Amino acid sequence: MGKPPVSLNARLQLAARRRLGGFARAQDGATAVEFALLLAPFLVLLFGLIELALIFFASMVLENAVIDSGREIRTGQVQTSGSNSASAFKDKVCARMSWLQSGCAGRLRVDVRTVSTFTSTSNLTTPNTPCWDPGGPSSLVIVRAYYDWPLITPLMASVLQKSNGKANLGFTTAFANEPYDSSSAASVSCPA
Repeated sequence: MGKPPVSLNARLQLAARRRLGGFARAQDGATAVEFALLLAPFLVLLFGLIELALIFFASMVLENAVIDSGREIRTGQVQTSGSNSASAFKDKVCARMSWLQSGCAGRLRVDVRTVSTFTSTSNLTTPNTPCWDPGGPSSLVIVRAYYDWPLITPLMASVLQKSNGKANLGFTTAFANEPYDSSSAASVSCPA
């Protein structure tokens, strides 16, 4: 005895169940869906991490440029040269900022001032108006530089709570000027 004949309608229903049942058990697209769900947060974190690394690298470049340029104040080279001005010193710092030179002039603020003692520096705040007073021989000097780093990822802007889209990178160095010959040094001071 053979199988009874199956109607066309029953065959179509059986075929539909097989195909739909196979579709329900299929795992082929599951990885693509998971990847699509995780891609956006992964990319935000990746670009945020890259931007954070660039911020740290830019901070190190700023630090080295200020230290090297500050050395010229410490030895009296800036005071005794014809370029004893804030803009000339800012140009020296920018020239030492390697890959950040292109936008440096508009993003960098430099504040150089003398202090009576190093303990009196604890109440210094970020200046609205930068000062230029490199001092004379044996003066105590504070050199502060601030660089506005443009933020790219919204993650970093929210972490740093910056509504203007910029991180303010800052570096300060303090030193006593060497006792150089000040006969050709121009006298400069900050307004009180």
